[in-house]
Order: sequence, then structure tokens, then C-alpha cells
Amino acid sequence: MKNSLTKKIVAAPYLLWAAIFIIVPLIFVVYYSLVDANGSFSLDSIRSIGKYSDIMLNSIWLGFVATIISLLIAYPLAYIMARTTKNMQRTMMMLVMLPMWMNLLIRTYSLMILLQDTGIINSLLGAIHLPGANHLQFHMINTRGAVILGMVYNYIPYMILPLYSIMAKIDYGLIEAAQDLGASKLQVLRKIILPLSLPGIASGFTMVFVPSVSTFYISKKLGGSTFSLIGDIIEMQFKSANNYNLGAALSLILMVLILICMAIMNRFTGDDDDGGVLI
Repeated sequence: MKNSLTKKIVAAPYLLWAAIFIIVPLIFVVYYSLVDANGSFSLDSIRSIGKYSDIMLNSIWLGFVATIISLLIAYPLAYIMARTTKNMQRTMMMLVMLPMWMNLLIRTYSLMILLQDTGIINSLLGAIHLPGANHLQFHMINTRGAVILGMVYNYIPYMILPLYSIMAKIDYGLIEAAQDLGASKLQVLRKIILPLSLPGIASGFTMVFVPSVSTFYISKKLGGSTFSLIGDIIEMQFKSANNYNLGAALSLILMVLILICMAIMNRFTGDDDDGGVLI
């Protein structure tokens, strides 16, 4: 009885925090998406979402591409980290975490400086007499590629960390046994490492895909005005258009899509408590 009361007292601050900063805002989003400017029940905002279907699909596509690139980069890196010595693991972990100590805005501005037509990359290319000077500049800023690069650069630690957490728990005696039985490196990867690391892949996929789809600052600074993502449209509705109802409706649909993505990814993790899923 006393332990139960103690647990409730300890959990009370978290429950209060969750109610104020999670549940209440979600209630407001649902409310504003189902009413008009006068506060009367209306589905006009929900119906208006169809006009932004292309932008929604484009956001999902770019987020998916950025997530796949992050996975292709993070998977071998996480495996290497898990197989090194403890001291090297701590060093590599620090290097992965170090960029996260800086604000996302600063990291994005640093990419702008690198990718500008007169930026560091083009200046270096010009200095070694490669296309990168005057009329031969590589135009990298304000493109879809720049936006994808920004997503990968800012969110790839969220792919590396769960993958490393899973791979560090793999019993490498299984790998040695498979090799002793004649399995090739590809067979070991396909039949042992990949299935055992699937919970980390699912967790990392969700943790990168969700912020990539909903981002707006990265697309604004690295994509310029050439195209907009769904996060840009939502920000515009709340910040400049003052159309809270449409902004809430778009946010609601985005939340539903994200929840569907999380549910699908969680199906790959199973019920293993050692999976290290972070969502």
C-alpha cells in the first residue's frame, strides 16, 4: 500500500507535466480543426486539406529519402562502434553527440554557409581550378538535395543511437558460430545481424522520419522559396495567415500520419523488452 502511494506521488509531477504540455495542446489542435473562426462546428478546414495533398506527399517523400540515406550511413557506423573497444566506443559516441549540443538553427546556418554559391565548398573548388568559381559554380543551395542534406545532417544521430544500442547487445558468439558453419559475410548480415538489429532500425526510422516530415526551418533556409513542405504551410497558417483552424487541421492530419508510421514501425519490434525501442 505504501509503495503504491509512493509511486503515485513520484509520478504526479510527470503526469501534471504531460497533461499541461501534451494532452491539453492536442485537445486544442482537435478543437480548432473542427470549428470555424466563429467557434461553430465545421469541417471546412478538414475539407481544405485536399488542396495541400501534393505538398503533403512531397514532405513524406523527402522525409523518406532522408531517412533511408540516414539508415545507409548510420547502419555500418553503428556496427563499427559496437565492435570497437570500450574507450573507442565512448570517443565515437561523443563525436556523434557533439553536433547535438548545438542548436538546430546554428547547424542549419552552418550548412547554408557551406552550400552557398559563394560558400566554402565552391570557393575550395575554385581554388583548385575545378567548377566552383564565377559562372562555373555548383548551385547547391535552395534545392531539394540541400533540404535532404539538412535533414540527414541534423537527424542522423537519432538513427545512430538506437542502432548502436541494439548492436551492442548482440551476442557475437552467434556470428562466430555461423562463420564456423560456413556462412559467408553476406549470409551473416542477412540472417543474423539484420534480424537482430530490426528493432533499432524501426526505432531509428521513426525518430528520423517524424521530424523530417514535419520540419519547416530546414526547408525554409536550405530550400529557399522554391518549394514548401507541410511544416512550412502549418507555420504560415499560425504565424502570418492567422488561420488557426486550417493550421490545426493540417497538424491533426500530420499527427495521424505520424501515429500510423509509428504503429507500423512498432510492429517490427515485437515484444522483446531488450529491443531498445525509444518511442
